[in-house]
Amino acid sequence: MSSADQTPEQSVEPSPDAVPGPRPPRLTAAAAVCALEALALVVGGIHLLVSGFVGTPESTSQAESGGATLIALGVIPLLAARGLLLRRGWSRGPAIITQLMALPVAWTLLRSSGAMIPAGIALAAVAVTGLVLLLSPSTTHELGLRRG
Repeated sequence: MSSADQTPEQSVEPSPDAVPGPRPPRLTAAAAVCALEALALVVGGIHLLVSGFVGTPESTSQAESGGATLIALGVIPLLAARGLLLRRGWSRGPAIITQLMALPVAWTLLRSSGAMIPAGIALAAVAVTGLVLLLSPSTTHELGLRRG
């Protein structure tokens, strides 16, 4: 069959977004950081929802709405992680916003007491690592973004 006989559905041309070659480790690590944050948000949201339904929180409606909010917020870094793995330029924005939103939460945890301090340290380390990975010139290049 010649190329003239092929229908548009049968042609095998690479996607304009496809970048040849292996994915750089920084991009994979940035996607992993976003996926980790998405997992933490979803698990925290499920925990709040379950405690709102079966536990005795101070306010069941607050626990339930907080859980639903955390689960919904977990979708953002999950989509960003997938976009980073697929080398989509749009994915860097939501990923950076997620890291920036994590920093005040980490600060609040650091100012508390007990077991929350190590959690704040871990969250701050993950957020700063994510920002460094996302803002590196190699990530910008791999996502096809131009420097401003």
